[in-house]
Amino acid sequence: MRELTLMIERPVAGGRMLARHDGQVVLVAGGIPGERVRVRLEPSSRKVLFATVVDVLEASPDRREPICDPACGGMAYAFIAPERQRVLKGEIVADAFRRLARMPLDTPVEVAASPEHGFRLRGRLHVRDGRAGLFLERSHRLCDARATGQFSDGTMTAVEAVLEQMGELREQLASVLVAENVMATARVLHLEAGEGQRLRADALGMRPLLVDGVTGITTEVYGRMVVVAGVGRVTDTAAELCGEGVLPADAAWTRSAASFFQGNRFLTGRLVERVLAHAEGRRVLDLYAGVGLFSVALAARGAEVVAVEGDATSAADLAVNAGRWPTLATQQQTVEAALLIALPGTFDVVVVDPPRTGASPEAMARLVDLGAPRVVYVSCDPATLARDAGRLVNAGYRLSRIEAFDMFPNTPHVETLAIFDR
Repeated sequence: MRELTLMIERPVAGGRMLARHDGQVVLVAGGIPGERVRVRLEPSSRKVLFATVVDVLEASPDRREPICDPACGGMAYAFIAPERQRVLKGEIVADAFRRLARMPLDTPVEVAASPEHGFRLRGRLHVRDGRAGLFLERSHRLCDARATGQFSDGTMTAVEAVLEQMGELREQLASVLVAENVMATARVLHLEAGEGQRLRADALGMRPLLVDGVTGITTEVYGRMVVVAGVGRVTDTAAELCGEGVLPADAAWTRSAASFFQGNRFLTGRLVERVLAHAEGRRVLDLYAGVGLFSVALAARGAEVVAVEGDATSAADLAVNAGRWPTLATQQQTVEAALLIALPGTFDVVVVDPPRTGASPEAMARLVDLGAPRVVYVSCDPATLARDAGRLVNAGYRLSRIEAFDMFPNTPHVETLAIFDR
């Protein structure tokens, strides 16, 4: 295949770096801005070329020996020093605001650091031929999840032991969802059947699946979560998640493996603290609330909170977590439906933590109509955040502050917190 010599210019979303050849954009895997590299072209469209580094001619001082195959489990930055990774992620956020929202940022985006080993609180491990692992980039081929360091060694040992106990039943699995508490004293595995397969809870229940390091096993039967063994949820206290003194001692979050929760054991509490710092107000609306990560914290601090979550599993956990807080009301419905009946002027702050696709145009239009003085927007995708930021600014809000968190070290993903004031 054709090879080129290129200078790497800057990072782009998704893990590749931008270079140019005769004015044409080339998206390169395996490079660092400032490096001169030799690349091999991949099958590409005429508009944008894709390529992979085959030789580094002038290396960046931030290049290191990768901790694993960068193609495994999205670890596209595994060969870059952690400090530079965070700089690149801040540049990706700034680039999205500049290009998509037409909002150049005045200062660099600071990205909070995380240890790069054992950071995952939750995640999906794919199962093939009775083995659990992650997927190689753009394939359904397994790679070694243990080598990536995302999960703790205890996690992988526990998953492997459960698969061994399942015997021939593991051939019916497509994946295992893992959920741990911050202290790793509780771990639930949710077993997901492959296409055309159905895991029988009674057959699973006859196997001794509660091995060391596993406190619960769940699966889905006819669309309903069933606890096969042990306890089907894990729990984190406020002291464990955020540290002593941040919230009342009885604040806690209980969650199922299939429910949405932030994925980093080292930074989730920090994110909660920063949301609390910015979501000052007596009346708060929490949209895409999940199991109540922010809602519980806000209610524990004394706010009157309405939490909206559409997913049935997450909403069930949200209801459990809200039970001890009389000022926390929950709604299991879509954000669009909830905003349809919300009255303008009702809330001092709206907290928004949508999926990667961002908020829908309908949701954004109704959010703007609420007229809340402040919007606290938590995002896992800089592009959709920038898009929605543009909508807010066009409706009379201004971007007051932006922060970021390295929730997934060695990957190109970054979590961003943006504050908008009317």
